[in-house]
Amino acid sequence: MGSPVLSTSLRHAVKLGSGKVRDLYRLGDDLLLVATDRISAYDVVMADPVPGKGQVLTAVSAFWFDLLADVVPNHLLSIDVDSWPELDGDERAVLGGRSMRCRRATPLPVEWVVRGYLTGSAWKDYQAGRPVSGVVLPPGLEHASQLPEPILTPSTKGEPGQHDEPIPFAHAEELCGASLAAQARDAALALYRAGSAHARERGIVIADTKFEFATDAAGALLLIDECLTPDSSRFWDASEVRPGAHPRSFDKQVLRDWLTDQGADGRSPPPRLPPEVVERTAATYREMAARLTGAAP
Repeated sequence: MGSPVLSTSLRHAVKLGSGKVRDLYRLGDDLLLVATDRISAYDVVMADPVPGKGQVLTAVSAFWFDLLADVVPNHLLSIDVDSWPELDGDERAVLGGRSMRCRRATPLPVEWVVRGYLTGSAWKDYQAGRPVSGVVLPPGLEHASQLPEPILTPSTKGEPGQHDEPIPFAHAEELCGASLAAQARDAALALYRAGSAHARERGIVIADTKFEFATDAAGALLLIDECLTPDSSRFWDASEVRPGAHPRSFDKQVLRDWLTDQGADGRSPPPRLPPEVVERTAATYREMAARLTGAAP
């Protein structure tokens, strides 16, 4: 799996920027997304990497992009770094298994969060008697209850150092336009349903997830960034899911729980991660990838 990668610098591609996890480049006429081993929690990037995490995210996203291509078109062109003539051998060695060559497109300014089960911030709003991003849920639900139908709870894309904020769908319409927002909403719900059906066959419940979309030069909607990964989704073991339960999460919950125990507040510099937290997080990512894709961890 090689040494952990916290950041990248390529000679034969133009760096466009970096997100919490991915470094973005222009490679020829295309976009290159490089999934590093950085990990974030509470919108703060940790100083310590999780070895192999970038490969897991890339493999899982590529799996879903292929499986769900008939539901919504996506931006993925290739993950085969050896077929990209612009790069040299040293660059391919760093990028192998963690890079996606993609069509360039214009991202929508909204994250499209779909929830099928009551948990996380939605559970807190529900307990307080508040609508969830403008959606009023029926009474009598418990934590981990399956919602009558999956719901869309869009959010803003926070600037670096800022938190994403949930918004009602009407605000998403204002940001994207009513027609495009409706397309993205329908696409997100369709992707969630199709992905959930596959995951269920593998004994996994997708409690919630987020999607990102863009428009191509012709104005057509594309699924971009990542798809149904442990970074973007909350996965539960189906055998543990029932109303009132608190199923174990196959994502970065190990890290979140440890940070909470340390009193991390999402504003101060994050503490260094102990090796056991790093390894447990890495093992969780590998297990989820293997269960979803059927590939060896």
